[in-house]
Amino acid sequence: MAEVDIVRRRNDGPRFVTGSLLRHILSMTAAGAVGLMAIFIGDLANIYFLSRLGDEAIVAAVGYASSILFFSTSIGIGLAIAATSLIAPALGARRRVRARRLSVNAHMLTFLFSAVASVAIWFAIRPLLELLGATGRTLELASFYLVVLVPTLPLLSLGMTSAAVLRSVGDARRAMHVTLSGAIVNTILDLVFIVHFGWGLEGAVLSSLLARIVIMGVGFYGVISVHDLMGRPKIATLKQDAPPFCRIAGPAVLTNIAPAVGNGYITLAISAYGDAAVAAWAIIGRITPVAFGAIYALSGTVGPILGQNFGARSPSRMRDVFTLSLLTMAAFTGLAWLILALVAHPLAGLFKAGPEARDLIVFFCRWLSPLFVFLGTVFITNAVFNTLGRAHFSTLLNWGRATVGTVPFVLLGGKFYGAEGVLAGNMIGGVAFGLIAIIAGYRLIDRVGETLEL
Repeated sequence: MAEVDIVRRRNDGPRFVTGSLLRHILSMTAAGAVGLMAIFIGDLANIYFLSRLGDEAIVAAVGYASSILFFSTSIGIGLAIAATSLIAPALGARRRVRARRLSVNAHMLTFLFSAVASVAIWFAIRPLLELLGATGRTLELASFYLVVLVPTLPLLSLGMTSAAVLRSVGDARRAMHVTLSGAIVNTILDLVFIVHFGWGLEGAVLSSLLARIVIMGVGFYGVISVHDLMGRPKIATLKQDAPPFCRIAGPAVLTNIAPAVGNGYITLAISAYGDAAVAAWAIIGRITPVAFGAIYALSGTVGPILGQNFGARSPSRMRDVFTLSLLTMAAFTGLAWLILALVAHPLAGLFKAGPEARDLIVFFCRWLSPLFVFLGTVFITNAVFNTLGRAHFSTLLNWGRATVGTVPFVLLGGKFYGAEGVLAGNMIGGVAFGLIAIIAGYRLIDRVGETLEL
């Protein structure tokens, strides 16, 4: 109880409006990276244990299913972004009562919207998988995987929103615990269900389901018991807060769906080259978040820090947050590229990848991974747009990236260079949009800064 009181007193004021911004960015990113990379490692362990079964159809099935899970998870991320965009400025302006009210209403709206989305996706599972190119036994396996996991989207979304509230208040450690606990549970249960009991895909599904329950529970504990940032639900205040929440959540969800749609298109394009290519794409999809987990965490850090300084009317610090975040992201990308290039062959061998899948994994690690810097730029700028009330800018940027910046490049790459061309086209198409994001981000911060100085 004493620890709880200390935490509450320490977080009475906004943390990010004073002190070194770089220190805030690095400390928040480090904690966030541990939590995110843990859950990504859990996903990687999931597919690793399944790959050891020597059945390429199972790995390909997870690849197809992951495209749809990515889509559903993106909805939860968008809802969590809306929570951060409202709660962090309220805390920065020292309006704690309002922050508590926004927190409970954000959780209620998150549950409602994610429940509706999960029902809609659940009924469309088989048509979506067929649209992505899944057939035969691979289609049946992927369908089973999704039928069980898609209904758990509300649980995962609530956990994400709780983690967003914890980041908004500056408690990066407990926000990390939300995902870290889920990852630990997922990995341990994978060992028990897949390796020990030999349940295969069924074991993977069960471990993921239980991990999502843990994520929600740990998130609620941090928000309610530690920070007392969950007000009493009231229909009247819910009606008041729903419009501003939806104004951010709608574009934010559309923004996060865009990469999922682009990912689905790439899955469709690469399915033309067989289960081996899809399996390689599934493995790459698990390697990438682990390698670049710090960048994903950094993009989640920008919103709370920028939001508190926006609420405190500090335009110069807002611009510095963006600059330092971009530089930090570039450094993280360079380090990740170096590591991937060095371990490319052993990494491919770890998953018992066949010759074709191995070549694709190595090609990505050595030659395409540095282009992730442009995707990282888009992620960080998304946080700027969402926090400063221009979520629709993020929507336009991300859908442009997912369509104009993906489809023609993937088509041309596949036509001339096969599966390798599909992967290369996807990464090359993001270069222009990364550069556009930098320019647009600075312009928006300067424009908002001018209004704050009036």
